[in-house]
Amino acid sequence: MRRTYTVDVKKRPLGRVATEIAGLLMGKNDENYRPHEDKGAFVVVKNIEEVALTGKKSENKKYYYHSGYPGGLKEVSYEKLLQKSRSAALKKAVYGMLPKNKLRREMIKRIKID
Repeated sequence: MRRTYTVDVKKRPLGRVATEIAGLLMGKNDENYRPHEDKGAFVVVKNIEEVALTGKKSENKKYYYHSGYPGGLKEVSYEKLLQKSRSAALKKAVYGMLPKNKLRREMIKRIKID
C-alpha cells in the first residue's frame, strides 16, 4: 500500500522541492527501495503559488520543444510558463529528475498539486 506525503513549498526553492518530491515518487525513502520497481508514494503539494525562484531564473531560463516539422523548434520563457501555470513549472522540474525509463510516466501521475 502506498503512503501519501504532503509537501509544503512555501518560500522554498523550486529545485530543492523538486528533488524531494522526485525522491518520494521513486520510493527512495523506503527501506525496501529497488530502482526497477515502482513502489513510490503519492505526493500532495501545498502553497504552490509561494514557491521561491533563485537568481534570475524567471528572466533567463527557457524551455525548448519541437513540433516535428522542419524548423519547428519552439521556446517558452520560464516567466511565461509561470504566468500560465506554476504547477506546470513544478511538474516539468520533477519530471526531469525522475529516471528516464518506462516507469517515469506512471510516477508523475501520483503528484497532486493543490
